[in-house]
Amino acid sequence: MLYLRLFYEFFKTGLFAVGGGMATIPFLYNMADATGWFTRNDVANMIAVGESTPGPIGVNMATYVGYVTGGNLGGLPFAILGATVATVGLVTPSIIVILIIASFLKSFRENRLVENAFYGLRPASTGLIAAAGLSVVMSNLFFMENLEQGFGLSLFNWKGWLLAVVLWLLTNKVKQTKGLHPILFILASAVVGIVWGM
Repeated sequence: MLYLRLFYEFFKTGLFAVGGGMATIPFLYNMADATGWFTRNDVANMIAVGESTPGPIGVNMATYVGYVTGGNLGGLPFAILGATVATVGLVTPSIIVILIIASFLKSFRENRLVENAFYGLRPASTGLIAAAGLSVVMSNLFFMENLEQGFGLSLFNWKGWLLAVVLWLLTNKVKQTKGLHPILFILASAVVGIVWGM
């Protein structure tokens, strides 16, 4: 039953993953609340790991959630099956849509309604990606659980702010580090996170 639920939840997410993997993040937050398979903090960690590993972030996160959720049933075979089911669930809608579009490609390309629909999808996917980015910023730079206490110093994650400012300076203002490959900054941030216990 868990595997059917995994497939169903990620199939729903895959249906609306217009604009790429980052557009799935609001759906993952909703899934965290609805299923309890992972927390909102786990989503932020998945984003960090998913962005620093090869492959699309949505697929990486589906694979990770399926692996952990399936593994809770007991052992590696269940984890692998969970990862496979969640990943297949996420990509199935895209495969179906691509097959349909490929079969009608010529008429789709020249159809004004389809062109207008895609024009309307651009701001929607931009909004989903912006919402995902904002939620990542909020969860990493602020302690939202302290919001009830008001807007004080306890609200700010000073380690997160410090790391963000240092990375911004190194990637935008310091000539010697400006042209370095992004993977170096990702690895350095991972080391800082381990050392600081972030």
